[in-house]
Amino acid sequence: MPSKSSARLAALTVAAACSAATTLVLVSPAHAAAVRIHDVQGTTRTSPYAGQKVTDVAGIVTGVRTYGSSKGFWIQDPNPDDDPATSEGVFVFTSSTPKVAVGDSVTVSGTVSEFVPGGTSSGNQSVTEITKPTVTVLSSGNAVPAATVIDARSVPAAYAPAGDPAAGNSVNGLPLQPRTYALDHYESLEGMNVQVADTRVVTATDPYTELWVTVKPRENAGRRGGTVYGSYDAQNTGRLQIQSLGRTADFPVANVGDVLEGTTAGPLDYNQFGGYTLVANQLGTLRSAGLQRESTEKQKNGELAVATYNVENLDPSDSTFEAHASAIVNNLKSPDIVSLEEIQDNNGATDDGTVAADVTVNKLIDAVVAAGGPRYDWRSIDPANDTDGGEPGGNIRQVFLFNPERVSFTDRAGGDATTAVGVQRLRGKAALTVSPGRIDPADMAWKSSRKPLVGEFVFRGRTVIVIANHFNSKGGDQGLTSQYQPPVRSSETQRHQQATLVNAFVKDVLDTQKNADVIALGDINDFEFSGTAQILEGDGELWSAIKSLPRSERYTYDYQGNQQVLDQILVSPAIRRGCDFEYDSVHINSEFHDQISDHDPQVLRFHP
Repeated sequence: MPSKSSARLAALTVAAACSAATTLVLVSPAHAAAVRIHDVQGTTRTSPYAGQKVTDVAGIVTGVRTYGSSKGFWIQDPNPDDDPATSEGVFVFTSSTPKVAVGDSVTVSGTVSEFVPGGTSSGNQSVTEITKPTVTVLSSGNAVPAATVIDARSVPAAYAPAGDPAAGNSVNGLPLQPRTYALDHYESLEGMNVQVADTRVVTATDPYTELWVTVKPRENAGRRGGTVYGSYDAQNTGRLQIQSLGRTADFPVANVGDVLEGTTAGPLDYNQFGGYTLVANQLGTLRSAGLQRESTEKQKNGELAVATYNVENLDPSDSTFEAHASAIVNNLKSPDIVSLEEIQDNNGATDDGTVAADVTVNKLIDAVVAAGGPRYDWRSIDPANDTDGGEPGGNIRQVFLFNPERVSFTDRAGGDATTAVGVQRLRGKAALTVSPGRIDPADMAWKSSRKPLVGEFVFRGRTVIVIANHFNSKGGDQGLTSQYQPPVRSSETQRHQQATLVNAFVKDVLDTQKNADVIALGDINDFEFSGTAQILEGDGELWSAIKSLPRSERYTYDYQGNQQVLDQILVSPAIRRGCDFEYDSVHINSEFHDQISDHDPQVLRFHP
């Protein structure tokens, strides 16, 4: 996934910022007189009046947006038709602060457009709008049309229809079936005043003043209050994003499992950062569930503890070193080996050719000692400048921390940014040709992406080979609410290539030593049920240990109301067959509004 802090700094609350580049004009401009809102909305996702001028469209103002680049207001017809597929609300884009108030009875003349948040290349659905409006206020203080209730009974169990193959699998032209599909149900309410009640928070409040709730509390419920994403066919239909038309300071600061008690109501919008969104002018009261950060068990004397932790673009200027160190010591219980992802170079995003990260790593090590943990040693390989993706100039890479009082690292010279690690047989055992090393760094599978870091460790005389990964992100994939159904996951092509190379390397190790202890771990950027995971696992060379947990606990990340697996620890048959391993996804970040990373770390404990 793209980092939550990387893609949206300039688009905080923009739900549908209008621009010519992202507006679909479907017919030649014409003129249509005295149409109603449900005529404008029509029975598909795109208006039959798109591109046409309409006159004196009547409605009551239900919400006014005065901020961002999507200033405007919503109107709703108080006299609906009897067709459940036609929305009775519509957004009027003014571009400047509107001169209307909630409760005004107005007529609007303007041009109907279909605006695609994020641009047409995003694959997002469009928002029907009236643009370049002339607004006449007829009266004020009118009753706002009653909010339509969205709840577990009203939202269908099926998520979306299959798109039309003749239209590139787009659902835009399909007749809406709001009683059959959840996305059709939400679309049939686009622009209308809606409400939810007593809803549980399933994604914590983020820096952009938004959160996610579910109107289906029993739908794939997680153990700690979230909603778990368990397959491509279980999109969790009850998820709904909540924003607010009020002051930022008044927005609830919520964690997963908290409840918005009472009524939350306002217009139903659609934006590029999650799709259908209730933009509230009435917010429920937050009731805290008191969620606490987890701590794992301390490894026993004969157990090796191996962890993975994405520290989200850590560089020396960050203020999170103490918090990360506390997490490693107090929540992860000082694992023997820690694979860190997203360690940046010594000057972070400054793009001046710096690639070394010793300042970053040693600052974290010192913080761990200050927190009462061991003085870790470390190994890594500096990437070639600006070749491994991530934040430009940051040169993110994986780093091994290891506790030299418990485990030793086998150094074999020759590993660098461009040299491929191989497998050799030494004294009848599998060994690396260089340690640390990188897997096939010149292969195009790793273009603009992190190369796997491989290290050879020894614990109580037993060799353990660890592969630290950070696969290609999901950036560029179409969202779950895309107009294309099922959405295209274009980014997984590169992850499949990467998984193929890692699996082949593990196979080389196991061909050399059948009972070798091999661990492949890190930010895989894909689910435990994904094609990427299946390729990594291969014919049994590896197995994702998160599958040892109950389904309600399988998550390391929380995105748009779905708790999901992005980080994994996969083990070779010798470790799995031992049946004495313990795996723990330690939830310290993903469920909390004050997270220090958007990923939860994981720990594996086993007897080599």
